[in-house]
Amino acid sequence: MNPGQFLPIVLAISTTVGLIVAARRLKKEGPQKAQELYRHLDAIGVEVSMPEEPVSQTTTGHKRPWGQKLVGTIKLIGSNVDSIDVIGTASQYGINYYLEYLVRISGFVGPKKKTRMVKKKTSFFGGMVADIEWKGDDSLAQRLNYDYQLKEKLLHMGPDALKGSIVAMPEVKHGYARVRTSYSLPTRAVFENIDTIARHIRSEW
Repeated sequence: MNPGQFLPIVLAISTTVGLIVAARRLKKEGPQKAQELYRHLDAIGVEVSMPEEPVSQTTTGHKRPWGQKLVGTIKLIGSNVDSIDVIGTASQYGINYYLEYLVRISGFVGPKKKTRMVKKKTSFFGGMVADIEWKGDDSLAQRLNYDYQLKEKLLHMGPDALKGSIVAMPEVKHGYARVRTSYSLPTRAVFENIDTIARHIRSEW
């Protein structure tokens, strides 16, 4: 038998083993990420509590694809954000974490569309972020784009303050919107910007 015929089998076994190892790591390490975020938010003066049952499993009803796991939910008090879900994604390459800020919405007026913050850089091949624009749901994107104070704050947070994009995803059926970001321990300024975005979502959706 040609040795090359074994390659797909070896790759399949390697992928399976990688997924099993990552899933086990996620089960063990994931809750630690939620506890880390909880302690950090409390330290920067955000009123938080950690409920026993994850909010998104009992309230939003959102079904996650295979490989994604809700590892913890942090309840917020006195904020436009109702709670924060800490999500882990296991793959053969390891584990990635991200946050979903849950925002209560009425969902009574018209359809809603996913809305994303798009970064515009000084060069096609990279460079610094020169501007941002919100795209997706017409009414929400317009509202966010017209908040010039928010735009300035987002632009001046620094490259490490909030990596990746911000995506608002409506879960109208369950009365929530999910604002997704990459996992990071937010500074007070970053949290306040997310809270402002949540306020606009509550007003528009």
